[in-house]
Amino acid sequence: MHLYGADEVRRALGWQVLLDGIREMFRSGCETPVRHHHDVPMAGEPAAAMLLMPAWISGRYIGVKIANVVPGNASRSLPAVSSSYILSDGRTGEIVAVIEGGELTARRTAAASALAATYLARADVRRLLIVGTGRVARNLAEAHSVVRAYETVSIWGRNLSKAEAIAAELAQGGIPAVAVGDLRQAAQEADVISCATMSTDPILSGQWVRPGTHVDLVGAFRPSMREADESLMTRGRVFVDTRAGALAEAGEVIHAISSGALAPTDIVGDLFDLANDRHPGRQSDAEITVFKSVGTALEDLAAAILVHEAGVARCA
Repeated sequence: MHLYGADEVRRALGWQVLLDGIREMFRSGCETPVRHHHDVPMAGEPAAAMLLMPAWISGRYIGVKIANVVPGNASRSLPAVSSSYILSDGRTGEIVAVIEGGELTARRTAAASALAATYLARADVRRLLIVGTGRVARNLAEAHSVVRAYETVSIWGRNLSKAEAIAAELAQGGIPAVAVGDLRQAAQEADVISCATMSTDPILSGQWVRPGTHVDLVGAFRPSMREADESLMTRGRVFVDTRAGALAEAGEVIHAISSGALAPTDIVGDLFDLANDRHPGRQSDAEITVFKSVGTALEDLAAAILVHEAGVARCA
């Protein structure tokens, strides 16, 4: 059995390799039962959640991610998500790898958003806005910068000093990042907006978003959470990572449907449609596109296989 830490995950999951791997998995498919989601009460802070996300390719690999999501960790300067991925041989059931799940999750999440942007963001975008200052936010800035050429990457967070620290870190890596303090103004100027927060109330208004903008909503992974308001969902053409996941867990989608502002049939497509060329994605430079993701075990399995097979190849 192999153990892979965060550094090994990062080395194995180069952005283009990961983008291609996830795209191929959406094309070829795998079995992904509905994930188990259990709320865990936490005294004096928001409830935590335990997620179990299984997936398998018959005869090849069986995998499951165990993740604990603790929003209160922000006050402790700890990552909100702690997780491990267990990968097994699909023929024998033998565990072949245990993989550090935090880095795997952050990178596959960002890669899925960047993959969607290849279909949904205009080719001439120049200004990217990242909303959030956690681990996923850093990865989103890197992944989006691989698929489009940005002149400016703005970082906004409730804590400006955290936004400044992330911007400085990204700038050292060659990304033209700057911290911003006015979310409304930054959103009005952005060509692509990518949100990754733990917000339960909308912080992004659809009225701030210009025609032609692509909006990427990552953070809200249960019905009680929302990063964007209803006006964005009605102004934009809505795409999701998976329809089943979005209809069960995406707060923005569920709220808009319950209010009557959106119907399930208004979801234009998902990553299966985009990756398999069943939908062309963006159809004009003027439309607003919205990609809402809640994560899928398919992405975890694709990333885990890449990590393990890269490790086996190094040892050969």
